[in-house]
Amino acid sequence: MQTPRGQKINRVGALVLLVLSMIALLAVLSGYAQPPQPRETDEGSAAHIFQLSIVALVPVFLLFFATADWRQPLRSMRLLAIPAVALVLAFGALYYLEHYR
Repeated sequence: MQTPRGQKINRVGALVLLVLSMIALLAVLSGYAQPPQPRETDEGSAAHIFQLSIVALVPVFLLFFATADWRQPLRSMRLLAIPAVALVLAFGALYYLEHYR
């Protein structure tokens, strides 16, 4: 049985995953608001924000899984649906931005 403290940590972890994945998505989408420019040596602040949010996702993801209630795996996976979609969109938009724009 999962403790109330573990449940709270799990919910906070799910919220942080959502926030970090949305930050990553918004950082990539901000690149579409700017006109295409020639490649520069520095990637810019949006790229660094994207990279930091992706790196920060790893320990939060591990914390989420460590505190998940595996007697109800569907509930745990449902909490990951929106962050997962946001990350897929972010990486897809980044790929398009880097290769075709």
